[in-house]
Amino acid sequence: MKQRILVAVVGIPALLAVLCIAPAWATALLLAALTVIAVHELLTAVCGSDKARCWTVLPAVCGVLLLARAVWPGCAALEWLLLAAALALPLSGVLTYGKPQALTFTDVCAMAAAGFAIPWAFSGLYGLRTLDNGYLLVLTPLVAAFCSDSLALFTGMALGRHKLAPLVSPHKTVEGAAGGLVGGMAGMAIFCLVYRAITGVNLGLPLCIALGLLGAVLGELGDLSFSAVKRQYGIKDYGRLLPGHGGVLDRFDSVLFAAPVLCALLRALAA
Repeated sequence: MKQRILVAVVGIPALLAVLCIAPAWATALLLAALTVIAVHELLTAVCGSDKARCWTVLPAVCGVLLLARAVWPGCAALEWLLLAAALALPLSGVLTYGKPQALTFTDVCAMAAAGFAIPWAFSGLYGLRTLDNGYLLVLTPLVAAFCSDSLALFTGMALGRHKLAPLVSPHKTVEGAAGGLVGGMAGMAIFCLVYRAITGVNLGLPLCIALGLLGAVLGELGDLSFSAVKRQYGIKDYGRLLPGHGGVLDRFDSVLFAAPVLCALLRALAA
């Protein structure tokens, strides 16, 4: 627990500095780096370390191109490069068929999920960063998900009695999940006050609480979804990048589900 808290004390200010203070291109670079690491983590879990070493580059390129497409929408060169990279995924399965370390259908699907679903989800953070007052709005999925995670952990430790999904995540409880929902709403309620104090714009407390609830629900779904993959492949953590937290997918699994949805909603409200 001490290691977990220490990493959070150091990591959270660094994350805030990139997302809120640095220019938007710094957010894009951070998301590209997180995508590459997450791709490697998922392929290592699903395909094994040997295949991950050989094949991380292809889905990582897909992911970086997808994020670049969010930064420069309408760029014809990026569209063609992304199409070529996408076609290379099934082609890799065909070319390696019958050979040692051949890519299975599961391997190719894992590469597609890593190369497209993960960066698309991360691109929700970049989309939020480019809105008016985006240097603060980019925090909405992080606030909802991380506050939910934190209160769910402490509520589960203090009051947890009934297992939520014991085969997927043995330590998660119904009481902890309920505490997580409260944490997401409370975090976004505080965010609403801070946002108004800094920008002078009132997002509306009911809206922020609703976003907090939605972000918490999606965050818990993301957590359980990635936990199911870990259980299926018999691993405890996706990586060891963040001591006490695991890898990128261990820490950002909840954000990956919340970011694109909250981005879509806030973009619709801003239109």
